Formats: sequence, structure tokens, C-alpha cells
Amino acid sequence: MRSSNPVFSRRGFGRDNGYAGFNTAPQAGGPAVATQANPYAQPTGNPYAQNPYAQQQQYGAPPQAPAAAGRMTIDDVVMRTGTTLGVLIVTAALAWALLPVDDANIGRPYGIGIGSALIAMVLGFVQAFKRKASPALILTYAAFEGVFLGVISSVVDNRIADGAAMQAVLGTMAVFAGVLVAYKAGWIRVNRRFYGFVMAAALGFILLMAVNLLFAVIGGGDGLGFRSGALGILFGVVGIILGACFLALDFKQVEDGIAYGAPREEAWLAAFGLTLTLVWIYLEFLRLISILNSD
Repeated sequence: MRSSNPVFSRRGFGRDNGYAGFNTAPQAGGPAVATQANPYAQPTGNPYAQNPYAQQQQYGAPPQAPAAAGRMTIDDVVMRTGTTLGVLIVTAALAWALLPVDDANIGRPYGIGIGSALIAMVLGFVQAFKRKASPALILTYAAFEGVFLGVISSVVDNRIADGAAMQAVLGTMAVFAGVLVAYKAGWIRVNRRFYGFVMAAALGFILLMAVNLLFAVIGGGDGLGFRSGALGILFGVVGIILGACFLALDFKQVEDGIAYGAPREEAWLAAFGLTLTLVWIYLEFLRLISILNSD
């Protein structure tokens, strides 16, 4: 299972992913039926199924795999996600406390923060292109990402908007809770059309931000103005909405992985994807708060 984050995802939602996805559909005739000649027939499109008699859920939902040792559960996902976010939060707090951003030492925390961000990005790409989860790699990514978040949060909180970090944390928690409730209530229908729309919107968003950054590097200032003023506020809101859409995709991947009996190690990939999405939302909130409080 891979994150739905457009930067780090290399596998989509197809059957070849090794778990359930939007491209997985039963072939003509529906799932295989066990017979005396073949009592262990596998349901079509379910690479993890072990029980040929598993009942199908309504509305085309994936079949529930039997409880078995070594299969991913929601507890596994919660535990791995909590561990990953815990490492990130601890290193962010340490960076905030040990790397002051006062005028006398501003260069040192900036350098460490940028270096940590680059290392985290490289580790994230390495994990995204690996076929299996590496807990050590994911936790190391979380540690360096935490250092970056601690530095950038301290800069914004102390030099731009007092209390911005806490506001961004509360905003991120609110988005997570809201999307989770909406997803469980069925208000958000994650299907192929939803996935295609989110990926197209995310690609356009990232390309615009890349062009803006390029113009900023070449011409100085804020480039095309996508990160300041009214346009900056608009794109900040769009970034948060995209992050909420990624959360819905992540919830769908976790649900399908559990339903199809994905291996337990896939829980680390679920934790990785959820962490990426939450970091995205937090940074967008932090950026939006900075714009709203800038002179």
C-alpha cells in the first residue's frame, strides 16, 4: 500500500498494487465459488483472501478477509501512525527548544532546518520507491521532518505570528477529525472519479507552486504572488482542501487494505502516508496564518 500523496506515490490503486484499489473489479461471473474439486478457490481481484466463503459487503465494497495472524488491522495502523507522529512531535519539540531563532543565532537553525528538510525529502522518496515498508527508514524520515517542522514553526511563531504553531496544530486536528467523520458517515464517496479529480488538482497545484518558486528564485520577491496577498490566501485554502482530500484517499486505502487482509507490514506504509498528508495540511495552515498576519 502506498500513500496517495502525489509527490511520493508511485503505485496507484490498481490490482497490481498487491491490495484493493479503485481499479479492482470482479470479473464476469463475480467471485469464484468453492467446489469439491477446488475447495480453496480465491475470490477474483482479492490477492489476500483466504476464505472463499467470505460474504460480500453491499454496494460493491471489498470482501472482508478472515481474521488471521500477520494481517493488518486498524489497531496496527493506529499504533504505527501514533509511533511515527510521536517521533515527529518529539524531534519538533527538541528543535524548537534547542535551536532558538533569535537574531544572534538565526543562521544556525535555518541551516539545520533546511538540511533536515532535504534529508527528510530524500528519505521519503526512497521509502516511496521501495516495494516494502522499512520502519527504520520511516521513523528516520519522521525524525528529520520533525526537526524541520520545529524550526519553521519556531520562526513563524516568534517572528511573524505569535501562537501560529498552536493554531496550525488545532487546524490540522480539526481537518483530520472532520474528514474522518465525513468519510465514516458516507458524505465523502471515494471512487475513481474522486481519485482522478484530486490527482489532477494536486498536479496543477504543485506545478503552479513550482513555477512560482522558479520566478521567485530568478526575479526575487514572491515570484508570481501565489504565496502572498489575496492569491496567497486563496492558494493556502486550496492547499488545505487538497490535504483533506488526500486524507479521504488515505482512509480508503487503509479500509481496503484491512478488508482484503493486507500483510501487517503494510500498516507502516499507511502510517507513512497519513504522516505525509498531515504534514502537508500543517504546513499549509502555517503558511496561511503567516500570510494573514504579515504586514
